[in-house]
Amino acid sequence: MAQMNTENFEFKAEINELMNLIVKSLYTEEKIVLRELISNASDSTSKRRYESLTRGQILSESDLKIRITADKTNNTLTVSDNGIGMTKNDLIEKLSTIAVSGTRDFIKKISQSKDENVSTSDLIGSFGVGFMSSFLLADHVEVITKHESDEQYRWECHGTGSYTITPTGETNATVGTSVVLHLKSDQTKYLEEQTIKEVVKKYSQFINYPIELLVEKEREVEEEQVEEQVEEQAEEKEGKCCDHEHKDENEHKDEDEVKIEEVDDKMPDLEEPEKPKNKKTEKYTEYEQLNTQKPIWTRNTTEVSKEEYHEFYKNFTNDWEEPLAYKHFVLDGNLQMRGIVFIPKKAPFDLFEKKKHKDNIKLYVKKVLITENCDDFMPEYLSFVKGVIDCNDLPLNVSREFLQNSSMTRTIKTNLVKKCLELFAELLDNQETYKTFYESYQKNIKLGIHDDHKNKNKLVELLRFNTMKNSDELTSLSDYVKSMKENQNSIYFVTGENMEVVKNSPFLEECRKRDFDVLFMTDAIDEYIMQQLSDYQEKKFVNLSKEGVQFDESDEEKKNREEVEKEFSDLCKYFKEKLGDKVEKVVVSNKLVDSPCIVSSGSFGWTANMERIMKAQALGNGMHAFMMSKKTLEINPNHQIMKEMNDKLKNNDQESLNEEMTLLYEASLLNSGFSLDNLPNFTNRIYNSVLRNLTN
Repeated sequence: MAQMNTENFEFKAEINELMNLIVKSLYTEEKIVLRELISNASDSTSKRRYESLTRGQILSESDLKIRITADKTNNTLTVSDNGIGMTKNDLIEKLSTIAVSGTRDFIKKISQSKDENVSTSDLIGSFGVGFMSSFLLADHVEVITKHESDEQYRWECHGTGSYTITPTGETNATVGTSVVLHLKSDQTKYLEEQTIKEVVKKYSQFINYPIELLVEKEREVEEEQVEEQVEEQAEEKEGKCCDHEHKDENEHKDEDEVKIEEVDDKMPDLEEPEKPKNKKTEKYTEYEQLNTQKPIWTRNTTEVSKEEYHEFYKNFTNDWEEPLAYKHFVLDGNLQMRGIVFIPKKAPFDLFEKKKHKDNIKLYVKKVLITENCDDFMPEYLSFVKGVIDCNDLPLNVSREFLQNSSMTRTIKTNLVKKCLELFAELLDNQETYKTFYESYQKNIKLGIHDDHKNKNKLVELLRFNTMKNSDELTSLSDYVKSMKENQNSIYFVTGENMEVVKNSPFLEECRKRDFDVLFMTDAIDEYIMQQLSDYQEKKFVNLSKEGVQFDESDEEKKNREEVEKEFSDLCKYFKEKLGDKVEKVVVSNKLVDSPCIVSSGSFGWTANMERIMKAQALGNGMHAFMMSKKTLEINPNHQIMKEMNDKLKNNDQESLNEEMTLLYEASLLNSGFSLDNLPNFTNRIYNSVLRNLTN
């Protein structure tokens, strides 16, 4: 058998196509070019500072700078630094080789040295492709660089698969690197001062080193008038003097005697008049620092003052008001994260506008903005919280625009929610502050109870309600339970459209008689959250507008109730027969004291308030009709109307009951908060009843 020879081959790559793929596929926004170049410059300056430390030299962050120059004449944008620079070998192996990161190699080197005095937490780069983003904006890129161990070189590339490296011949070149972008014709907006400032503020405002932009300014300066102007003014003055002397001579020419005074030959020294000055406006250029704001989240909480937090918040969010509260936190462990969350003093008018892009939480990695689209980091009910988080070791994609690991996203979200809830709980220590918070964000808390089952118990402690006994102040569930009567075993509540409706609700009558307090719920979302809450501190929630409400009663009370139910059983049957499908059943009520009757919702039916909400949403379907049909008519056996109707029924006087029964049912619907399908029929019955009373 012949021996088989195995041949080795290498994959071939078309460099031009590869570069085009990297540039146009990895990066989604042109703005990040400046971010990448500034990040590279920051890494270069950090490397120089770290290298200096190993040699016992001290270079502070203020000694190292990053400078941006926009040259509209030559159509170039330059990013310069006085960092470590690059050797010729670095230009070949690091800059010109795709996916080779000098920063990554430097981090590896530092890690192997095990020098505890040197930290690499500020080093940003890792993939070795950030520089290639330059070709999003430029069709020609120059890199002029000087390392202290080598001469200065110029690296050039026109976006093709080739590049050149040329010594500049500068003998006095300073250490550092300048990246010169020869911008494409459609990218000249990046030469505008405002555009550069916006990009730097968005992505790189928290870089450790000063980022300076060469800007053109104006100032007023004084200049001496030209000699001709001075002479003209002198001649004009002399002319006026001559005219005055000539006039004096004419006035005195007729005098008989002329007085002659002797004049000293020595004339006094005349002071040379001060040359007048004009003001003019002149243009000049100077470097202006763009990143004056410091990343206070990197500092210890004890080192940051309240005023600094407030100032940071205003600059960070563009909110003119101070925040209501804030929380500065540091997390260690599998995920190292620093951050600050803020609660705005006022809720925005579009708080629950789902279509609006929420950019309240900004994600940074080593103080460089990665994304402000952090919807996955916060649940919807916490969308009002603003803040910043900074993680050093997030698994980003190559372009550093997105997270790759969804489990890491969940971890960040869990910790952010935890810190927010801790902040909310801290607000409870100040009654006035919490009142302000709750007035603005109570809907968010309630939405959280509905959506966030994991943290439902924590959110419940934040709830506050007006009550029957205290309709002007908010009461917590904890305080409600503490104030419950000895014979009260449930937490009673009633829902309604507004405070006036619930205050006058007939469902309160028995609780008012027993001196039981009742929670008032007037928010539309209250109907939904109470579906998620069955009890609190082992006390069941009871909706008074539902059927089947039970109160503790003695044996005697129970016996009396059973007798009354038997006494009015025929009347209940009569009502049910005549009303038909309008009600599911008719029962003797244990909730009424003053009202003759009410309409309660079935155990699984909609309350009057819920029915109103669903109608407003125009949700007309089969389930809608089913839920609306679950109604119970409850009659008050102690009311005179019901006693009279029961007597007439027993005396077989049913004809006179039909009209009154229908009128009574429709009135009870309105009194219970429901609407009538045919309001004109109801009003006609009222008119006919009035007429009968007047004519009888």
